[in-house]
Amino acid sequence: MSKSEIAGPRLRYDTINTSFISTVPPDKHQMSSEEKSRLSYRSAGVNIDAGDNLVKRLKPLVSRTQREGWITGIGGFGGLFELPVERYQAPVLVSGTDGVGTKLKLAIEMDRHDTIGIDLVAMCVNDVIVCGAEPLYFLDYFATSVLSEDLAESVISGIARGCEIAGAALIGGETAEMPGMYHEGHYDLAGFCVGVVEKSKIIDGSKVRAGDHVLGLASSGVHSNGYSLVHAVRERSQATLADAFGQQTLGESLLAPTRIYASSINRLLKDIPVKGMAHITGGGLGGNVSRIMPQGLEAHIDSTAWQRPAIFDWIQTHGDIEESEMLRTFNCGIGMVVIVARDEVTNSRNLLEETGENVTVIGEVRHGPHGAIVE
Repeated sequence: MSKSEIAGPRLRYDTINTSFISTVPPDKHQMSSEEKSRLSYRSAGVNIDAGDNLVKRLKPLVSRTQREGWITGIGGFGGLFELPVERYQAPVLVSGTDGVGTKLKLAIEMDRHDTIGIDLVAMCVNDVIVCGAEPLYFLDYFATSVLSEDLAESVISGIARGCEIAGAALIGGETAEMPGMYHEGHYDLAGFCVGVVEKSKIIDGSKVRAGDHVLGLASSGVHSNGYSLVHAVRERSQATLADAFGQQTLGESLLAPTRIYASSINRLLKDIPVKGMAHITGGGLGGNVSRIMPQGLEAHIDSTAWQRPAIFDWIQTHGDIEESEMLRTFNCGIGMVVIVARDEVTNSRNLLEETGENVTVIGEVRHGPHGAIVE
């Protein structure tokens, strides 16, 4: 068989051949007495046909994420991807895995499932790119009690859209159905991303020096951290998701998908010697920026340097939350931090803004023991 035949248009989604199996119970009124007395996978609540139907519905979604290195589509035992080794002298793989936490509860309550997959991709991809890596491919895990083809397609359409934005191929995944493990209509998500970076160009913060500047890239909202506290604030305030909030509802503002910074950062890295980057997730600016600061240096961040989105003011006011707790729990308007030399600030801002980012100089690196201080 020729190489072209091997790399033909076959489509697959899962790494396990029991994927996409529905647990929709059979109609017992249409079963004979003999069928009712026999045990089978179907009588136990598993309907393989529904899983096969879902795979067919996903094929066009997954095919839109094709990129260099893509070999085959969904349906096989493993996801295949050819590394672009000819572009690297010493390629290093960078991997990341994550979920979206209790933001899922919000999507389920609103019955809006088409953007939560973007959050899933963003949480993994944004972690990978801060090492200087280009995202290559993505896999997902979708777990539920009883498979709804419509709901699953909606969720995975968001994952595919996130992969398109990130420039990563969606090469596989797993749909697990576990009756009794989840409430009806509920589900869980996890994702896994792999990227590649030249070994000599790995960004780990080791080149950060005193006098470097800290750039903040605006977030699109709460992103995917701190939602347990958000739910507690909602309960205390007795606010409803349908309440007006600016030009949106409160629910729409809280459900806004996490921003994916991959294309902007990859563009920046082509021209600017970036010294450090941090994805601002749980732990906030202080907790995450401190992870990339060398010993004896600390980033001083001015929390008044940018306009904090209104959703954070709503959370703080209605929850009576201290400022230190806000800064430790939420991104507060800055989703990604980039550290560059002082003389690279203007070029860096221009390049990032050309790609659609809202960029603010939010601090400076100084000598000190604490890693990062948000003032």
